[in-house]
Amino acid sequence: METDKIRILLAEDDRNLGNILKSYLEAKGYAPRLCVNGQEAYDLFVKEQFDFCIVDVMMPVKDGFTLTREIRQVDRSIPILFLTAKSLEEDKLKGFQAGADDYLTKPFSMEELLLRISAILRRAGHDTKGTKVFTIGSFTLDYNRQTLTRNGLEIRLTSKENELLRLLCENLNDVLDRSYALNKIWQDDSYFNARSMDVYIAKLRKYLKDDETVELINVHGIGFKLIVKV
Repeated sequence: METDKIRILLAEDDRNLGNILKSYLEAKGYAPRLCVNGQEAYDLFVKEQFDFCIVDVMMPVKDGFTLTREIRQVDRSIPILFLTAKSLEEDKLKGFQAGADDYLTKPFSMEELLLRISAILRRAGHDTKGTKVFTIGSFTLDYNRQTLTRNGLEIRLTSKENELLRLLCENLNDVLDRSYALNKIWQDDSYFNARSMDVYIAKLRKYLKDDETVELINVHGIGFKLIVKV
């Protein structure tokens, strides 16, 4: 991976931690830009090009949840990693609902941060080779571009939406096992991750609802099935 080309928006109001993270990421070949509040981060995001976002939840002026929702209105596919001092599942779920791809609970090791960034970038297709295009009724999923298109209208997918829809397409008209999907995308099939996956299933179902021949259903106790009616 050409990490020197990965530009990271780093939103962290703790200047000491922010500077440590910035220096560490620079040492690893990334190009981070540090902002100390949510509004400053959003203003920089709309002015410059970024490949990845690291967002602290508790920030002045504009918190991480609000910042993430606003970023998602501009770019649905850019990977976003939350940093949070909160360990409550409800707060983490709120982060996923806002559009985060993953989260790290403080305190964390720098090595874990680097591994999370690399894993999210892989899921986002930075090391995906070849064309992965799937037809879902009147929709077209372009896995490499993270887009879902119908009648010329394009939806930009988040990395987890993209990965989950790809797995569903690879198991079209068959059951996608819930535990398999959790381990494949989240690397863990915990109860909390299962709840967050349900959020993404609901989002995909909303995207696909305009085509009556396409149905995304829950298979109780087993998983999910993406059905295309002939």
